[in-house]
Amino acid sequence: MSSSVMLKNLSDPIQLIYAGGTFGSYGRPLAPLSAEVFLPTLQKLLSAQDSTNNLPTVSWLENTLIKDSSQLTPSDFTHFYQLLLNAYAKGDRRFVLITGTDTLSYLGAFLAEAFAGSDICIVLTASMRPLLDSEILHSYNIDEHSDAWGNLNDSLKLAAAGESGVKISFGGESWPAQTVQKIHSHDLMAFTGHSRAAYPANSYIKNLPDTRRQHWLDDQQDLLSSIKTRAEYASVHALYCLPNDVSMINNQLQALLSQPPCGIILLGFGAGNIPYSAALAETLSLAHERGHMVISASQCPFGGVSDSYAAGSWQYEHHVIAGGRLTIPAIYARLLWLLLRYDSPARRRQRWLNNVNQTGTSIKKR
Repeated sequence: MSSSVMLKNLSDPIQLIYAGGTFGSYGRPLAPLSAEVFLPTLQKLLSAQDSTNNLPTVSWLENTLIKDSSQLTPSDFTHFYQLLLNAYAKGDRRFVLITGTDTLSYLGAFLAEAFAGSDICIVLTASMRPLLDSEILHSYNIDEHSDAWGNLNDSLKLAAAGESGVKISFGGESWPAQTVQKIHSHDLMAFTGHSRAAYPANSYIKNLPDTRRQHWLDDQQDLLSSIKTRAEYASVHALYCLPNDVSMINNQLQALLSQPPCGIILLGFGAGNIPYSAALAETLSLAHERGHMVISASQCPFGGVSDSYAAGSWQYEHHVIAGGRLTIPAIYARLLWLLLRYDSPARRRQRWLNNVNQTGTSIKKR
């Protein structure tokens, strides 16, 4: 896109992307409808409801990747990044992405990292129950007991406002994507988040001047090929501390040392407490020397980590990075983006520390 091309204004259609999940499932037993069947059905329902609900106009952004969200991989995350990036480069700015609930928070947080510094507006949503009523098998009707239609309506209205950033809309609420986590496996109020979001949420620009937007796009597109290549082998691991002998977590970590530099989430107790041993301390230092990024996180859903306890603070002397108040999906997303975006362990670590410092929630440096 040349710098003379202006972004489409708020009267232009919202680009709607369908990527699968419970939202588009139907029948007995439930199974996802193909895009060829589901999208025309959804279009008819939206058109029928438009006159009564005053819904914004939508367009469909063609997407070839439709699968259960539990099956998504780093390469799939990159697919959605490229799909949105290409549309953004052509002048589209507002998007609603329908996916599944299993990795909704992970994909949302990843896109938030990937589009940091832009003025794009992306809203992700999903549902706990299918949009269509499977009790009616001869026609497609909205299930009045489903949360899908309400979630979609809310997402379209949020996207219509055009506020820059990546958000997740679910259950009548919306939050910056990096703060969101799934807290219930069945309830319609399955997600929670908060609005006290720092980077990447605070990096989005209300309206980028054409020249700055073009520079941002050029930087992203220049790296797209290498990002797609790295996505094929990038890996993020999670090591979950349990009340076992410390040798078990040490053995798990040692098994990763011979792999190419990767991301490792160390899920400690409480505020990030990790069982100590001299052997584990040595392994953590060795992991750093070999280019791995080890991030301390908490098994608790809220509160994050701190260095208040000796039981947790010792790890930071061995190059472990504190995850602050970031959720597990947000830590995964940031690690994955750094692995894809930067070509050296030193640059990845430097960028992480710079981002965490911007949140104002990092623990003291060591």
